[in-house]
Amino acid sequence: MNAPEAKGSFKFVGSRPIRPDGVEKVTGKAVFGTDYKAANMLHGAIVRSPHPHARIKSIDTSKAEAVPGVKAVVTGADFPSIEDIIVRTGESSGSALDMSTNIMAKGEALYDGHAVAAVAAVTKQAALEAARLIAVDYEVLPHVIDINDAFAAEAPKVKEGIQAADLGEGQATRPNVTMKFPMAKGDAAAAMASAAHVVSGHYSLKPVHQGYIEPHAAVATWKADGKVDVWCSSQGQFDVRGLTASVLHIDVGNVRVMPLEIGGGFGGKTTIYLEPVAALLSKKSGRPVRVAMTREEVFRATGPAPGGEIDVKLGADADGKIVAAEIDLKYSSGAFSGGDVWAGAAHSINHYAIENYAVTGWNVLCNMPKHAAYRAPGAPQINFAVECAVNDLAEKLGMDPIEMRLKNAVLPGATGPMGNTLGEIGLVECLEAAKAHPHYSAPLGANQARGVACGSWMNYGGPSTAAVALADDGSVLVTEGNPDIGGSRASMALMAAETLGVPYEKVSVTIADTGSIGYSMVTGGSRTTYATGIAVIEAAKGVINIMRERAAKMWECDAGDVEWDDGKAVCKTGDNAGKTLTLAEIAAKAGATGGPIAFENGVNPLQHLPGYGAHICDVEVDKETGNVSVVRYTVVQDVGKAIHPAYVEGQMQGGAVQGIGWALNEAYIYNKDGRLDNAGFLDYRIPVASDMPMIDTVMVEKANPGHPYGVKGVGEVPIVPPLAAVGSAVSKAVGKPMRSLPISPDKVHAALNGG
Repeated sequence: MNAPEAKGSFKFVGSRPIRPDGVEKVTGKAVFGTDYKAANMLHGAIVRSPHPHARIKSIDTSKAEAVPGVKAVVTGADFPSIEDIIVRTGESSGSALDMSTNIMAKGEALYDGHAVAAVAAVTKQAALEAARLIAVDYEVLPHVIDINDAFAAEAPKVKEGIQAADLGEGQATRPNVTMKFPMAKGDAAAAMASAAHVVSGHYSLKPVHQGYIEPHAAVATWKADGKVDVWCSSQGQFDVRGLTASVLHIDVGNVRVMPLEIGGGFGGKTTIYLEPVAALLSKKSGRPVRVAMTREEVFRATGPAPGGEIDVKLGADADGKIVAAEIDLKYSSGAFSGGDVWAGAAHSINHYAIENYAVTGWNVLCNMPKHAAYRAPGAPQINFAVECAVNDLAEKLGMDPIEMRLKNAVLPGATGPMGNTLGEIGLVECLEAAKAHPHYSAPLGANQARGVACGSWMNYGGPSTAAVALADDGSVLVTEGNPDIGGSRASMALMAAETLGVPYEKVSVTIADTGSIGYSMVTGGSRTTYATGIAVIEAAKGVINIMRERAAKMWECDAGDVEWDDGKAVCKTGDNAGKTLTLAEIAAKAGATGGPIAFENGVNPLQHLPGYGAHICDVEVDKETGNVSVVRYTVVQDVGKAIHPAYVEGQMQGGAVQGIGWALNEAYIYNKDGRLDNAGFLDYRIPVASDMPMIDTVMVEKANPGHPYGVKGVGEVPIVPPLAAVGSAVSKAVGKPMRSLPISPDKVHAALNGG
């Protein structure tokens, strides 16, 4: 179901061609991280700490080195000493020293699964046997997992040398708090005191994993000239290059990263774990080395999204206008300081026009893997709390929950809490479309209830490079630097075809390695179709200018007398007025008119706009078992202009499913000894197709004027509202607020039975 289309009609943009990489992937021919093999390659294995916190007293590798076939062993001592500099990590930044220490422990093991040594051998079996023979002498230290425990002033330190945040005069030092992020406007306390209606609540979430299907894997070879080649699956080969160079303390130009297909990432593959390990093993052994994680290693040693402990208080006047918000959010970040808490604070009220607010975010360390981005990083957690509170406020006022949101929705041109101008946004249109949708007025069955929620994500632009070249037969070759996770090959081809005026089928897209094209930031933050799309469009325009010049040379006229119209050059004046040359005709004569026709372009566009969405969720509760089933779900989203609508719908549905899993099933579960108890998909239960109804989608196409084809990012927004939509629906069904995620059957059963 589609809302009114964005302004402007296009020939190719907005169509639904078959994805160019589809056949290779469904037939198993596509090469992913664990598929790649290099000649004469060794196999790596990593030794990981069984303790959540321990001092490493000694590491004896002698028995491992004696195993037949073993060619190299590395520990933290083999990693170079580096300065604590700030490096780009995905959409944000972080400490190079922290990254190096997370990749391989140095002095302390900081979580269950922390790498402490690695070995390379001629067979995988020999590597695993040698890894088992590495003897590590640990001194077990106190650990802390829970956010509230870690936040306490008397909490044991997660690690030595923590730079605790300065909390201000008169506030007790909290050893594991590394960031306090305050954000305020107006006088929240006074406005709250005068509010006609006030609601408050505490909300709790556990860390959850991104759940990508493909595990991490990397092949590296350290060559005789000191250069390092890396093959891996990631969300950004250029950032893998930069981060690997930083950790290895070598020049960025000495690292070349070849991107392979990626089997999911969702933010979890915007950083590195294995690449420097494989490189150092290769340097010691003189041969290429592959290191790949098992599923258990993925869960134990890579970044989940933060858990949260959140307090929300909202006040409204008698008409339902929210006049005050007081919000305190504590996010875990693992054993290293993370960056999601500021994004959580910024998105807490980004979709509402509230004049008085006081928001405080806290980053809290705990003995877990360093947390990583997960699709709209930081936003789903806070949105769960705020949107559930808004639903409570609507119920208290006796208002329709969508009407209350319409009364408070942020409008186009407003200024966001971070000082950004929101521009042409479509939250109101999303809410109106949700209210008008048949789902919203459909009758409910026995033991069923309905929840609604809305939410936002800031989206991003950032640097991207693309090149467009013509083959002699008129084929169009697009080269870009962003891994294709959500359909970027198709969207780039569509935008190139639209700009050049050639059929989509004539355009091929290649994802280049870091030595073949200029820098592009990661595929993340809902930036790729927007930013890299602009790079492709501008490169195509550069090719058009060259073709106009070549046509003018063929006609012996000025380039200014030649226009480009629907895939062909048109002469406007002189003896050749009205004559045309197609792209293929110009390409065929390229050798005689000046040589190859190609243009590369780098951009850093900043006219990105935030995205907004509204979700409707119906659940059914089994009162005997406490099991919750989602029986109907609708996603409404402001998508700018959908370049490839099928891909956009897939993003909307996929994000909703992940949010539903976060609400009902998923959580990291640690035992009293600080070890992860559910490190696998059998016990860490993500939703599967049989768990879900068909998810309906409504695309509100409110174009972004800052993009030639109206693009806004779409990948992040869909995961933001589901936690609250599901949580509010279950709360209605059981008659009690369900404020702790996941809302598992035992919690529902207890709520139904007075617990």
